[in-house]
Order: sequence, then structure tokens, then C-alpha cells
Amino acid sequence: MNFRNITFKLVLIVLIGFYGNAFAQNKPELKWTKDGNGYYQMINGELASISILENDRKTIVSRELLYNNGTNPGRITDFQISEDGTKVLFYTNSKKVWRYETRGDYFVADLKANTFTQVGKGKPASSLMFAKFSPDGNKVAYVSQHNLYVDDLQTKSSKSLTTDGTDRIINGTFDWVYEEEFDCRDGFRWSPDGQSIAYWQIDARKIKNFLMINNTDSIYAFTIPVEYPKVGQDPSSCKVGIVNIASAQTKWLNIPGDQVQNYIPRMDWIPKSNEVILQQLNREQNVSKLYVANATTAAVDNIYSETDKAWIDAAKDWQWINEGKEFIWLSEKDGWRHAYRISKDGKKQTLITKGNFDVIENSIIDEKNNLLYYMASPLNATQKYLFKIKLSGGGKPEMVTPSILPGTHTYEISPNAVFARHTYTSALVPPITEWMRLTTLNPLTMAGSITNQLGRIKPPKNKVEFFKIKTEDGIELDGWMKKPDNFDQTKKYPVVFYVYGEPAAQTVTDTYGAGRNWLYAGDMPKDGYVYISIENRGAPAPKGREWRKSIYKNIGVLNIRDQAMAAKKIIEWPFIDKDRVAVWGWSGGGSSTLNLMFQYPEIYKTGIAIAAVGNQLTYDNIYQERYMGSPLVTKEAYIKGSPVTYAKNLNGNLLYIHGTADDNVHYQNAEMLINELIKNRKVFQMMSYPNRTHSINEGEGTSEHLSLTYTRFLQQYCPAGGKSK
Repeated sequence: MNFRNITFKLVLIVLIGFYGNAFAQNKPELKWTKDGNGYYQMINGELASISILENDRKTIVSRELLYNNGTNPGRITDFQISEDGTKVLFYTNSKKVWRYETRGDYFVADLKANTFTQVGKGKPASSLMFAKFSPDGNKVAYVSQHNLYVDDLQTKSSKSLTTDGTDRIINGTFDWVYEEEFDCRDGFRWSPDGQSIAYWQIDARKIKNFLMINNTDSIYAFTIPVEYPKVGQDPSSCKVGIVNIASAQTKWLNIPGDQVQNYIPRMDWIPKSNEVILQQLNREQNVSKLYVANATTAAVDNIYSETDKAWIDAAKDWQWINEGKEFIWLSEKDGWRHAYRISKDGKKQTLITKGNFDVIENSIIDEKNNLLYYMASPLNATQKYLFKIKLSGGGKPEMVTPSILPGTHTYEISPNAVFARHTYTSALVPPITEWMRLTTLNPLTMAGSITNQLGRIKPPKNKVEFFKIKTEDGIELDGWMKKPDNFDQTKKYPVVFYVYGEPAAQTVTDTYGAGRNWLYAGDMPKDGYVYISIENRGAPAPKGREWRKSIYKNIGVLNIRDQAMAAKKIIEWPFIDKDRVAVWGWSGGGSSTLNLMFQYPEIYKTGIAIAAVGNQLTYDNIYQERYMGSPLVTKEAYIKGSPVTYAKNLNGNLLYIHGTADDNVHYQNAEMLINELIKNRKVFQMMSYPNRTHSINEGEGTSEHLSLTYTRFLQQYCPAGGKSK
């Protein structure tokens, strides 16, 4: 077996193993210059600005200022430029908070004074979070140990804006579940006039600790507590306050509804105003309300509401137009995800995009030219393209992406909507990038164009094939397949299905990485496997609201049947050996693997489930209640969709893998499942990774060991290679 690059492959598992088939491009987010004609970049230890047309490089912060002034900032992770361009805030020495490195140290480079000073000096090392300049650039606000602070760069003074922060009273950031399921991390916003800050406060004092056990770092085991609200348990209390910088006094917004039984996943200031807008979701997440609050009086108006029979997602953000009088909003209320322009009082609503297709996401507004740019793929749900349409509504969409480049496209567009960094990838093409002028849809140079780069890429001999398959239920599903090298149609081959299956991610996308099994310690096509992934209903594919939300109260049932009915058709293909059928997945994909093995043992002979939710009643409330309804009404759907319910049906070869320090899907799931298998005398194999998290990549040798364990089991119980018919 070839173990080269296994460490690299296993790092990607965090992204593709349980989040779908997104290929990690390691491409930093662009930091555009204010005029949109250039961007900033760290190069050789200094910060430079680069003009796009001339490709001229200008040093903004020298290496000498950063490293030779008696202050060593350490490893620079990120930076931001003040609004007036005279200061730079550097983020360094970053450390993990659960999934991402969101705490560290901050330093300010003053370009006029030629000084370099630390923000929050005297605070514990690597304890500052989400530091950001005030609008005038003279102050920096940040969170440290769950309190908000502001440093005045002119007077060189520091002030605490909140003092009640504890491990459970959380100011300016969030608890575990808000971070994991709403993608909430940065929890405060400067007002446009710089006189105040709006911030979240999470009260997690009533959230029970889940205790993980560390048996490896001491001769006496100790527990690691995580405040983790399980299904059916109340969430943390949440409120939004406005703190005055001068007085450090907070005024709490009078938001209607119970602070525990409602969530506030999004909040921001309305530009050039003294008003805050926020989204509130009820506990079941099927009622969404937008409120506008006056920061002075704390009075709140409900300007817009939506309801759904299933769930409503937390918004991405607000895009404001017409000098802050209107905003762009994505809604599925007509059955498709479309862009609307809505007045600040909610009284006027205009549908911008129209038709039987989904807006995947908005890209940018070019208000000067009355255009909205957005991503969509009306004809192929595995792909993604850039479109533009009149911002005023009523026009026909125009595809910006060249139709000769089928696949997946991303665009990082300049603030003036003139330039873009365009990245193209497909199952056959690794990510390649060009600079383009958006207004003319042309690359800036032919030498650096995508078409020119494509000419230098050698296409693979064994291509990934995309296909559609209709199940006996009349449901048409997308899939991809990678056949063995030197495929011989007169032979039968083993098939390995890769599955995720839940609403958090797609697996069948036309991106580089489709058809590749990053966990396999060798070459699957060379060894003689057919590798397949199917996209079931409920996946977040651009196929309309009904497609995505048909899985409501049906996780573990509908998605599993779709997968199995597709596999039932596939194993009848003449080159598939129905006696050698394997399935694997991670996290939600691990849960799907277990359910497929238990509910359809006549199809799936071998399974490898990693970090699986064995019992849906053990998972967090925000995710599981969103998709399965309230367990306080009935737990029937939870029980019906959980692998532990069907463990007694195991007939095939199962390998179950879990990290004992998984803060996301607790090891408790493994033990509950093991108990059911033992009770029913079902023999299986188990690999636990001591003190490893959900990604199972901590510790020397872990990634390689995981890959080897996976590969040897697969090869033993689902042997590779073609057999004569």
C-alpha cells in the first residue's frame, strides 16, 4: 500500500469526509483595497498591496516594522485595514476554539506614526477574539474571556465594556451549539458612528455539561465538560444589547418572545443609521421574524415574517441598497430559493429572480449598474455558475460564466464590481484561477486565463462519470462513479458507496475530488473497485424547497430508502458484483452507513461507519430539532430514524470507528450502539481512538492508522478486483 500523502489526505477528511465533496483549495480570502482596483496580501513577512491591472506591488507594512522593533508578533494568521487606510490590525498566535482558530493575539501597525503595538496588553496570551477597528480607526474592540473590551489607540487606554462574563455568561461570542449549528462566532458589531457596539449575550448557566473522559493524559482519568444542549433540552438564553463606549452601560433590546425558546442567529447594524436589524427563529426553527430595533430607545418593530411546514435557515447576511432603505433577502416561500428586495419597514417586497430554479447564494450588488450577481445552476444541480439580473426585478437572468466551462465556479468580486478572481474546477480539472474584468467578462491576460491553463492540464485516462438513476419510487437521483482502471465490461467488480445523506452537505458535485476516496491507503481504481456516491433527497442541492425539505422528520428513513433503492438498481448492472457491496461515511454519513447496513442487509454486505450518531436523541437540539421536529411533542421520528433501533438486523461485516473525545458526536453513541449489537449477539469490529475529536486527526500516527484500518478492513471483507461473470 502507498502511504505517501496520507496525512494530507486525512486533513481533507475534515472537509470531505462528513461535509460533502468540497475540495480544500487553501486559497485565502481576498482583502480588497477600498477602491476595488487591488488587494492586500502577506508576502515574505510583509504586507503589500497589489494593483490588479498593473500588477504593481507596494509595501504597506514592512518586515522591519513587524519583526525588528522589539515586539515579536509570532505567526500572522489574518489582518484587516482600517477604513481610512492608516492602520493595520494583525491577528497572530491563533488557537482553536472547538473547530476553528478564533482566539489569539492582536497588534496594530500605525502607518503614520510607524509604530507597532499590542492590543489588549496584559490579557492572557492568545485570549483575544474577533478584534476589529472602530469606523474611525482610533479604537479596537475585542472579546477576552467572555467580556468585551475596547482599547483607545490615541490615549493608549483600555476599558472593559462588560464585566459579568464567566464560563457560562458569554458576551460577544457564543456557546458550543450556536457556533456549531448557526455558524455564530463573532458576536459583536460596531455602530456606524463608532459610539456604541451591539453584541450578543448567551446565558448558558442552565445548560448541562456533557462529560468527556480523558484516560490518556494522566494516571488518574479526568473529565472534560462541554456545555451541550441535547435534543429536548432547553437552549441557552440569548439577548442582544447595545453598549455605549463612553459610559460602558448596556441597553438590552426589547425583542418579543421568550429568550430561551427563541434563537437569534443573525444581527447587524443598518448602514448609516442608529438601528439594528436581527433575525429571530423560534425553537422549532419554522418561524422566522426580522426585527428592526432603535438603539437609543431599544424599541423593536417586526418588519417581516415567514413560516414553513419544515424549517427556515438562518440567513447569510443583509445586503443593503438604496442608501439603507432596502435590503436583499433570500427566501424559499414560493418553493424555490429566490432573491427579494425588501424595504426597511417590510411594506414593499419585490421578487428579483423568478422561475423554477434556486439561487445558491448572492455574490455582489452592482447598484450603479442596477445588477445583482448570484450563483445558480438551473439545469444541473451538481454544478455552479455566475448569473446577473436587473436589481429592479422583472428582467431575464444572464449567465456570466462561459458555457464552455462545465463544472463549478466561484467568483471573488471587487467592491466596485469591476474585477473578480474567478476559480474553476470540475471532477476532471483541479482548481485553476484567473483574474478577470467582470464588466467585459474577459480575463485580464490570455497567458493567465483559464482557457490557456486548461490547455496545459492533462486529462485523466479514467474519468469520473456522472449519471442519473430513477428508483422504483419514481425519484431521480444524481450520482457519480469512478470505474476501475483497465475496466473490463466482461467482469464483475466490487462497489463501494460513499454516503453522507443529511441536510448539511452534498456529496455529488462536479468538483475536483469527486470519485476520490481520500481515506483509502492506496489506489482504488488501480486495485479494482467501482466507487459511487448518490445524492438523496434532503441534501442541500439546488433542486427546490420540496427536494431539500422532504426529509423533515424523516432523517434515517427517507434518505436511507433513496440510497438503498438507487443501490438496488445499481447492483443489477452487469459489471457490479452484488456479493461485494460496501458503504462508508463519516458523521451523518456514518449514521447513514449504519442505517443502510441495518435496514437493508440484503443489499449492503460491508460497512465502515465513522463518528456516527447512533441515537438521534443524543445529538444537539439546534440541528436535530430543526430537521426532526420537537421531541417534546413526540419522539417517534427520532426513534424511527436512529441506527440503534435496527442494530438487531446486522448481517454483514461492520467496522465502527469513533474518537472518545468527540465533542460533536459523543462517544456515548458508540457505546449505545455497541450495547444493542451485543444484546442481539451481532459480531462486528470496533476501533476507538483515545482522546481524539470528531476529525480523528490528533496525535502522532493517527491519520495513517485510520487510513490503514479502513483500507485493510475494506480489502478483507470486500475484496478488490474483477471476477469473471
